Amino acid sequence: MSFWAVLAWVLIVEGALPLIAPSFWRQVVDQIRQLRDGQLRFYGLCSVAAGGLLLLLLA
Repeated sequence: MSFWAVLAWVLIVEGALPLIAPSFWRQVVDQIRQLRDGQLRFYGLCSVAAGGLLLLLLA
């Protein structure tokens, strides 16, 4: 799968929740805004690690 195809899927997945349930999406964003920087960095690190591991497994 090309980079552009993967980017398209990311945009589709990221846009699905605000399209389907905008009020729930706002609640989620408000909860994320209340996280401290360290907590947000930890979730970012976990996301990057999971994505990297998935790429290694699929390659």
